[in-house]
Amino acid sequence: MGSGVRLRLAVLVGLVVALSSGLLWRFYTRTGDLVPRPPVLAMILLAVMAAFVAAWAWPVRRYLHGDATRPLDPLRAARTVVLSQAAALTGSAAAGWYAGQLVVVVGRLDLMANRGRILPLSLAAAAALALAVAGMLGQRWCRVDPPRDDDTGPDDWDR
Repeated sequence: MGSGVRLRLAVLVGLVVALSSGLLWRFYTRTGDLVPRPPVLAMILLAVMAAFVAAWAWPVRRYLHGDATRPLDPLRAARTVVLSQAAALTGSAAAGWYAGQLVVVVGRLDLMANRGRILPLSLAAAAALALAVAGMLGQRWCRVDPPRDDDTGPDDWDR
């Protein structure tokens, strides 16, 4: 089994999407159109998804660190890992998408309309980055390390 989404992959996804987004929006704005403002709902949804992923992964982390007061369904833990990995990649891609737009807007600050787009695009990129971070943390919190050689024996597998 793999070790999940690595930071290097998440950064690579973000960079590739940012480059693609920047090129696409630079081509689009050549005709005189402006980069659209990101919807406020998109920013809210990205932030809510980040909070949801972290909240869903926290009980798994608590359980793995010895708080066995509440039982943990292994299927829920597995689903949480998959959710966290999807969030890491989705957040990276969305952050790249908004960062590419932001680069195009910052490159054309001579247009007064672009000055009002810097803050919304920055907030959208930050919310997407928060989703990526929550995903990376969530999968880390759900990680179960393989047993070491100095463990007591097969009884450890029954826990």
